[in-house]
Amino acid sequence: MRKKNNKQILNHYSAWKYVVLIVTVSIMLLSAIPTWYGENAAVQISAKGGVMPTPFEIQRVLKEKGIEAKTIEQQPTRTIVVVNSTKEQTNTKEALNSIIHNEDRLTLALEPAAPKWLLGLGFEPIKLGLDLRGGVQFLLDVDMKEVYKQHAQQLTDDLRGDFRKQDIRAARSEMTKNNQVIVRLPSEEANDKIRTYLRTQYPQWQAKNGEGDNLVLSMREDEQTNLRNLTVQQNLQTMRGRIEQLGITEASVQRQGENRIRIELPGVQDPAAAKNVIGATASLAFYAVKQEGTGSTMIIDDKDGRPVRVSRKPVLTGDHIIDARASMGEMGSPEVNITLDSAGGSMMSDFSRNNVGQPMATSFSEYTRNAKGQTVQTNKIISVATIQTQLGSRFRITGAGSLADAQQLALLLRAGSLTAPVTIVEERTIGPTLGAENIKNGFAALALGLGVTLVFMALWYRRLGWVANIALITNMIMLFGLIALIPGAVLTLPGIAGLVLTVGMAVDTNVLIFERIRDMVRDGRSFAQAIDRGFSSAFGTIFDANFTTMITAVVLYSIGNGPIQGFALTLGLGLLTSMFTGIFTSRAIINLVWGRDSRRDVRV
Repeated sequence: MRKKNNKQILNHYSAWKYVVLIVTVSIMLLSAIPTWYGENAAVQISAKGGVMPTPFEIQRVLKEKGIEAKTIEQQPTRTIVVVNSTKEQTNTKEALNSIIHNEDRLTLALEPAAPKWLLGLGFEPIKLGLDLRGGVQFLLDVDMKEVYKQHAQQLTDDLRGDFRKQDIRAARSEMTKNNQVIVRLPSEEANDKIRTYLRTQYPQWQAKNGEGDNLVLSMREDEQTNLRNLTVQQNLQTMRGRIEQLGITEASVQRQGENRIRIELPGVQDPAAAKNVIGATASLAFYAVKQEGTGSTMIIDDKDGRPVRVSRKPVLTGDHIIDARASMGEMGSPEVNITLDSAGGSMMSDFSRNNVGQPMATSFSEYTRNAKGQTVQTNKIISVATIQTQLGSRFRITGAGSLADAQQLALLLRAGSLTAPVTIVEERTIGPTLGAENIKNGFAALALGLGVTLVFMALWYRRLGWVANIALITNMIMLFGLIALIPGAVLTLPGIAGLVLTVGMAVDTNVLIFERIRDMVRDGRSFAQAIDRGFSSAFGTIFDANFTTMITAVVLYSIGNGPIQGFALTLGLGLLTSMFTGIFTSRAIINLVWGRDSRRDVRV
């Protein structure tokens, strides 16, 4: 009686397991389908910074240039013009520039060619990496010397004010060329007092005895490390904001090493605009204009080379600017309309209220690298205006140059000022033709490996081999669907190598199970019993092998970058899908077909 009960529950799946299997595979199939449709060449028109032309106006301009648009879709934040080829894409951008008058609002892009109903469900094609789509890659160097210099200068200025407040007379602070601060002490008594004060108020600075009664302050190493990490992270966020302003949605911005940033822009065919924005470090600052002998001041030349004496400490920096738009003023000269955050608006309001009738200077600064590879800062006063009334969070500045210069400055201000200057130390461009060739060769290798594997399994394992083939095809569908679903997942050429490797790993799961079933049949068990024992005995080996490989994939993804991460991603996801299809899907099919087969002479 016990044997009969065992036969009744042998190789049985509950109905809910089949429902889970069917729903999961269906969702992954829908997610994978948009990738097979590919993408269309398109031009995006950003709604920011000007009036959006109507679809009829766009169509009229394109017809005049002999260009036929496939579709024109107007959205709240952008208008997408889809064309037939990449050649027409470039011509379309040039034609639209005649009515947009702002090239920064036009972006070359690739739009999904899948049906709208499928895209409306939230499914998108797999994002392709730089080596498959083509594009440009930048390697940026973050110059920390300027950051350390700014902190040393800030400490120097703060100590001068602190000494006056603490009534320590004759004490002076000076900054050295190597970003240290020297404190010149008047007496031994002042030495002890200043040391105690520095230890409590500036713990991030280390004080050592210098020549005579002097103290030498240098930033602690742990503070330098923390400052470097914070600065690079802030620059990363600023870079992402700038790239978003350019309309590039699939960019990769990652830290590389201690103070470098790697940026990949797939699909960007004209890297000049991206290079100008990414490598730029322009920022604004507003200063009170001072007379000689009125406190701590410095001199900055204006555009004509005339010196302007301003307060050393700015009233406001570009960090508080949340929006900037270029336009033509009432007098016909370009201007930039500035919008500040609440903190910046309060500071500007307080300063302007107390300084009505006094001049305020607007300073433009940028960093460049000279022939010796050294970072050089250039400051110039672009305008000096008398404060007529109390200012708030919105005002405008003039003197930025031409309208194009004003538009470029507005774009940089909207995207944010960099915490530290950056310079482009390496630039690589991959054409779309090479990317298409990589896709063709990579998927040809995948198709060849998949085809040979399917033939081998069908011939070697006969009926079970066909089950393995169904599971293998299901595995590839699920893997493509999973890559398309995961936010931030990008398929690269090494990722395709990971797909090919996944084919072998997925079949390996079935090979282990089928060999166990063969052994059980040879031992005299029925086919149904062999299936049950084969799956249960092989599970431990399969899990251990895949788990150890998953550890390797996680480590590669964690410490690697670019191509290594692409390979690790498909390897790790392939392990998950091969476990699911090799064990769960194969078992579900075999249970339905041979789960009750009591024969003992079956050839496997």
